[in-house]
Amino acid sequence: MAWDKHNKFGLQLQDLDQDPVAQFECWFQQACEANIPEPNAMILGTVSREAQPFMRTVLLKSFDVNGFVFFTNYTSRKACHIGANPQVSLLFLWIALDRQIQILGTATKIPTTESLKYFATRPRGSQIGAWCSHQSSVISSRAVLDSKFEEMKQKFLTGEIPLPSFWGGYRVVPHSFEFWQARHNRLHDRFLYTKQEGAFWEIQRLSP
Repeated sequence: MAWDKHNKFGLQLQDLDQDPVAQFECWFQQACEANIPEPNAMILGTVSREAQPFMRTVLLKSFDVNGFVFFTNYTSRKACHIGANPQVSLLFLWIALDRQIQILGTATKIPTTESLKYFATRPRGSQIGAWCSHQSSVISSRAVLDSKFEEMKQKFLTGEIPLPSFWGGYRVVPHSFEFWQARHNRLHDRFLYTKQEGAFWEIQRLSP
């Protein structure tokens, strides 16, 4: 069981890597090995100009010491929010492992060359789909979307499908991580990494 494998002895400070990205990689790899559906699914939180929080699930496509990358339509609601306020949150929830990770950081667009490199790896249907949807805009029916897909499918019947100018990636550069491990009696283990000067990360235990 997940509890026996990951939670029996809880989470201690000495168990943690001093680098939160390395610690994330460790937990992420364990989530992948546990065959959790879509272990790279993460809840992205943004805030509108009216200070209304929004959340939605997106997929993490890559990560390294420079940040966490996801892709979207640059005219979408989330992109409009980021344009006005680039401070975002990411939440990974792996219930089967009784774990979650919250990341706070700043989102910025990645270079077009990076977006193009990833776009080229997408299934052809997904590439066409990127051209069809004015994400977050109101449409009268599903038929409108299906009709647009068929139109784009014919337009790009042969050859490579170009990267839409309105589609690409964001990189979230973290300034804090919180690693959460469930424990008995709801006395969970929580450790907060906070970015300090000189690329140093301070680690503190939080009360559950």
